[in-house]
Amino acid sequence: MSDSKKMQDTENTNEWIDWIEEAVAKEHLNYYEYSQFTNVQEIGAGGFGKVYRANWRNSKKRFALKSFFNLNNITMKEVVCELKIQRKVDFHDNIIRCYGITKFESENRIRNNYMLVMEYADSGSLRSYLEKNFSKLTWNDKFNMAYQLAYAVPCLHDEGIIHRDLSIKTRSSWLSKRIGTSSNFQSKLFGMVPYVDPKSFSRRKNNNNQMYSLNEKSDVYSVGVLLWELSSGRPPFYTEGEHYDLGLMFDISQGHRETVVPDTPDEYMKIYTKCWDGEPDNRPTIYQVVDLLKAIITKPDSMTELPNDQKLNEILNSNPLSTNNLETRGELSQLIQNFDKMNAQEIDAIAGLSTEETSSTDKNFDLLKAIITKSDSMTELPNDQKLNEILNSNPLSTNNLETRGELSQLIQNFDKMNTQEIDAIAGLSAEETSSTEKNFSIIVDEINELIFKSLNKGIEKRLLEDQVKYYFNSHNIKLQEIHNWLLINQNTSNSMFLLGYINLKEIKTNGDLKKTFNLFLNASEKNHILAQYYVGNCYKYGNGTIKNERLAFEYYKKVANKNFTHGQLGIGHCYEIGIGIKKDFNMAFYWYNKAANNGNIIAMYHLGNCYKNGEGVEIDYNKALELFKRSSEGGCPEGITLLECCYNYGIETEIDLQKSFELYQKSANLGEKVAQYNLGFMYENGDGITNDMKDINKAIYWYRKSANQKYRNAQNRLKLLQINK
Repeated sequence: MSDSKKMQDTENTNEWIDWIEEAVAKEHLNYYEYSQFTNVQEIGAGGFGKVYRANWRNSKKRFALKSFFNLNNITMKEVVCELKIQRKVDFHDNIIRCYGITKFESENRIRNNYMLVMEYADSGSLRSYLEKNFSKLTWNDKFNMAYQLAYAVPCLHDEGIIHRDLSIKTRSSWLSKRIGTSSNFQSKLFGMVPYVDPKSFSRRKNNNNQMYSLNEKSDVYSVGVLLWELSSGRPPFYTEGEHYDLGLMFDISQGHRETVVPDTPDEYMKIYTKCWDGEPDNRPTIYQVVDLLKAIITKPDSMTELPNDQKLNEILNSNPLSTNNLETRGELSQLIQNFDKMNAQEIDAIAGLSTEETSSTDKNFDLLKAIITKSDSMTELPNDQKLNEILNSNPLSTNNLETRGELSQLIQNFDKMNTQEIDAIAGLSAEETSSTEKNFSIIVDEINELIFKSLNKGIEKRLLEDQVKYYFNSHNIKLQEIHNWLLINQNTSNSMFLLGYINLKEIKTNGDLKKTFNLFLNASEKNHILAQYYVGNCYKYGNGTIKNERLAFEYYKKVANKNFTHGQLGIGHCYEIGIGIKKDFNMAFYWYNKAANNGNIIAMYHLGNCYKNGEGVEIDYNKALELFKRSSEGGCPEGITLLECCYNYGIETEIDLQKSFELYQKSANLGEKVAQYNLGFMYENGDGITNDMKDINKAIYWYRKSANQKYRNAQNRLKLLQINK
């Protein structure tokens, strides 16, 4: 950062500090002397800073003190804006109050650090309740809890508020969300991942060039996950001793969901699975969810008379405005996030409601409202303000405040993570992170270029994979690092393709072909030539998608017309075999010839076969031998094998078994299964070997190599030798 920039930031920060001090001086804001707090204990930490519990002087009155790691211009502006909002909504019972401000003074600090003095509330969480009491809950209890949870969400939506990160364990304040967004702290992000609309994980833009913004249907997704959690009694994707990670985020974005708990009532399962549909338009509205749950709990026997499919469809197709019992209740805006703060006695009061009581919506709601009036001091409140509007607004004006959630910004800005978070994920030091991210971008581009050039030349796929691995090793890059980096940096077609390529080749993982296909498809839509070619391969072989040879042909044709030689090779093969198009040797010869003239050594081998067999052209053994030599010299295993045959059987050349043996050896070392079989045969019979010495052990070695690649001749020969032996 330049000196001028630092000076500007300092001046801006001082502007907000002046505002705070002026507010204190005019008694618009209470100021508490830090020295008057006692029994200060840290009770939590997040991306924004730390939270402490403290007593005022020696009284029993407790407060929550919120500090900030990075008290810069952005944070200070957020603090000021938040204080203004708090003054406007302070009359709401369910909002954690901000009493004022204090200042922690330290001789070791260059500048004093302001801390907010907040209301402190201590109560148990719904998750801890489920851990202790889940085995005692009946399905009726779970239905009631699910209904109460879902019922509160429309109250937020009616006020134009989108919660965006509903979870059963929300533990940060409204202010922490806003500051977490504006300071770009993300260390606590992963804990929320299972509950967040996966549509936000993608950095793809819509037709209006806008990133996906979390919305009311995103809250519906979160409710769906919560309904599953109430049915299971455990967090989604929970494994003891393990944490949520980037891999889970990617899996969820590709459609992975939790498994339905055995014996879950069918209609309840249908509700939450519709809620967590990957496409927001396919999800019900929150009003429909409430109606569906109400239909379950108001049945005489909720376990046996659940609403049928017809009833389900009627509700889903109904007008959401017909839900008359969902009234706009301003004082309940914060209710939903307080649900997880109930103690066992309070939750028992809800879970134990009789079916007669649950039929009375208002009675239930009033009971819940009476129970949940305060939330924990670290509870996240939903109204978050759009960062750009805050930064551009007048510091003394709050007219342009707009709700916006932390998680949508964090996930969409994943590739801008600060050094501490990246250190934890990729194992990089803070000093290396900045340059490493920059280097990774360059490396991704270079690997794409390496693969492109190698395929254009016709490098054998195993050699290509070895080249990619060698590149990683020579640049001292661990596969875990590049894999993690790619997962959170899917904003370019090169990074999309490379992640798909790594999955396909199982360099890093066991590979998931469906994920791989989607990555290739996404990159292909950005006119990425390699991705378009690999989409063609996926359609050709049915990898990650339904096999469609016609589409394979079309994708090969698309890249062939861009002068990509491997695409030209692919379309030539389609014409030769009749894949997705009528068999045509003349067209096969045309495309093989085009690719060979552009330097593709595999195409040279196929073109040599055309001349050898007279397919699409008159037989010309001399031309075939010439092409096999060119292909062999380029390192094509198939070309080497055909050249071996020419020397072995004297096709347009003198028989030269020693030359044939050398070529078989070369091709076998490259992994060509036919060459491995032929080399084994030569060792078995002593052909082309010095002094005609047979070596049955080496013969078995090469037969086994070939047999492992499912070459039937080698498998049969190996069985015969082992029987005779």
